Amino acid sequence: MLYEPGRMGSCKQREKPRVLVFVVAYEAEKTIADVLRRIPTEMANTYDVECLVIDDCSRDGTFEASRAVGDFAFPLTVLYNPVNQGYGGNQKIGYHYAIRKGFDFVALLHGDGQYAPECLPELLEPLRRGQADAVFGSRMLIKGAARRGGMPLYKFVGNKILTWIENRWLRTSLSEFHSGYRVYSVATLQAIPFDLNTNDFHFDTEIIIQLVIAGARIAEVPIPTYYGDEICRVNGIKYAWNVIRAVVKSRLQEAGIFYDRKYDCALAAQTNSRYQIKLGYESPHTLTLEKVAAGSSVLDLGCAGGYLGSLLRAQQGCKVTGVDALAPADTSGLDEFILHDLNEGWPAIDLRRYDYVLLLDVIEHLTSPERFVDELRRAAELCPDVRIIVSTGNVGFFIVRFMLLLGQFNYGKRGILDATHTRLFTFGSLRRLFEQGGFQVIEERGIPGPFPLALGDGFLSRVLLALNRAAIRLSKGLFSYQAYMVVQPRPSLELLLRRADEQSKARSMAAIGVNRSCDNG
Repeated sequence: MLYEPGRMGSCKQREKPRVLVFVVAYEAEKTIADVLRRIPTEMANTYDVECLVIDDCSRDGTFEASRAVGDFAFPLTVLYNPVNQGYGGNQKIGYHYAIRKGFDFVALLHGDGQYAPECLPELLEPLRRGQADAVFGSRMLIKGAARRGGMPLYKFVGNKILTWIENRWLRTSLSEFHSGYRVYSVATLQAIPFDLNTNDFHFDTEIIIQLVIAGARIAEVPIPTYYGDEICRVNGIKYAWNVIRAVVKSRLQEAGIFYDRKYDCALAAQTNSRYQIKLGYESPHTLTLEKVAAGSSVLDLGCAGGYLGSLLRAQQGCKVTGVDALAPADTSGLDEFILHDLNEGWPAIDLRRYDYVLLLDVIEHLTSPERFVDELRRAAELCPDVRIIVSTGNVGFFIVRFMLLLGQFNYGKRGILDATHTRLFTFGSLRRLFEQGGFQVIEERGIPGPFPLALGDGFLSRVLLALNRAAIRLSKGLFSYQAYMVVQPRPSLELLLRRADEQSKARSMAAIGVNRSCDNG
């Protein structure tokens, strides 16, 4: 069963792919030899196989028993950790070994015999065919097989509940998240920061999250369930808590509320395509589509991929000029595109051509917003009727304040604390920026959080949107995720002088006309 298409990387073409069978072992003296001998010898027909056992500082004879395996079909390396690294830490060493030695695939086995080595060919096949980047052995694919294989009821129920939660939050459809029987493409492991993961048992969950974020293809293969007399070393309550916390943290990061480098593994190029337009719910984009009059002329500063401009053209018949430091892949949705970095100064554009100027999620990226606003004011000197629509993140948002109370101020890939933001604003500071720059604020409103973007367009996100809107009515500065303003330039002294001169001349001419009429009379 494949999860997602979208190949991350491929191994070098060889006659036989190189496979590392990696066995994590801790106090497995009684079982390790049997696990190794059960690795199918026929794998040598398809793969160049080597085996690695890493004894994680066992107090028994695991290391010696591993080395003493006689009549073994494959080259075998046995390593011993002088300090216990934990389940996750031991995996990190093994995967690093696979990367360093140039293997194509790495298969994870457990030294206690819980997972059948005989299934290795089936798990490797989707990788060999190029159909997956990671393959998990699942005890849940065949209904009832896990319980018939001896999985305790409490573990079965816990597995199902956690998997359901993980699938809901990560938008996946895996049958099991908690199998330790896995095969990875080494190229895939190289593409994710697994070294930043926990050393504890929920390492397996964190690496799945990383694979999902990175767009890796995950396949599942049914495996038998076996529970022997091995000692369970997992604290179930602690494990469940850590799993849920990892999933929640990754989703908060997606929403721009939290940041952890281990989840910064999306394979996106440095283009303006990372900017996501927000439609179907209250956002700067939907509000702007409502406010911009049909048939008007629009200057979209920081137009990214030109998505909003194309909608304004298609839906409202607007004429749109886009400006951005990065060229969109397709500019056909715009009437005109100008390649320009706003940090370099005002572009050579006559503002009298436009009815609206859009500054949506732009001002926070500028190194000197004050200088930009001054330049915008000079450009608008002779066009007092132009309307500038501005949006930016509200750093006064209650979640940011709460994180500050906890000592957290985490920059990330998007959201209010996007790492590319050079300046942060509240409603008050944004208002002062424009008022002191010679503009008047004619409309100001708060925007709720983009819950549909973070959680999907479902019932929960709609409820949260409604609650957020209600809270904004109580305190705009505290509960708004974004600030949204419409501003207009105040008449400049030059314009006022020009108008006064024109009025004076008009009144003088009118007075002369009246006097001449009286004289004729």
